[in-house]
Amino acid sequence: MLNDEQRDALIETLNIATGRTASSLSQITGERVFLDVPQISVYPLAELAPALGAFVRGDVATVHQIFSGPVAGDAFLLLDYESAVALVDLMTGERVRSKRLNASAREVLTEIGNILLNACLGVFGDLLNVRVTFSVPRLHLDDLTGLIQSISIDETDLQFGLVVHTNFRLRDNAVSGYLVIVLGVASLDQLIQAVERAT
Repeated sequence: MLNDEQRDALIETLNIATGRTASSLSQITGERVFLDVPQISVYPLAELAPALGAFVRGDVATVHQIFSGPVAGDAFLLLDYESAVALVDLMTGERVRSKRLNASAREVLTEIGNILLNACLGVFGDLLNVRVTFSVPRLHLDDLTGLIQSISIDETDLQFGLVVHTNFRLRDNAVSGYLVIVLGVASLDQLIQAVERAT
């Protein structure tokens, strides 16, 4: 759905957002946090669950925000449960790996997701020169199928999933995560056109 030029332009834009996220997380942790150059794919909503299922299995942890304005949709940070626990441990400096997401770990994960989602959606808003408003971020623990069904049922006008894969790197460790932005056709077209104009 994206040609090579559009893909490269979108990666360049998202690289700015992940750079902002890494900088914010570095300030919070007091250590250098790196996010790899993102890889992106676009899928029709009906193909999103099988596509993500190839990389993420079992229960997943998602930090979910609905955004609205001239460009509207759903965005969420997606990690398998084990990666979510590992990421929180890395960010909090835990030396002994925990196995569960307790209340404080859930707060940390929600804040990480909030920073990443706001950075990405903020860059999109800047590109389009529009104001994008966000809902309060919410953490969900569910399986992948349940997550996708909730989007397709609640947001019937959203038709495409932009999947952004990156690695969080800290203290010689890496945790793989996915940013998924679900958009309607009009919003996706606006975004791609704005990215092309900006590069």
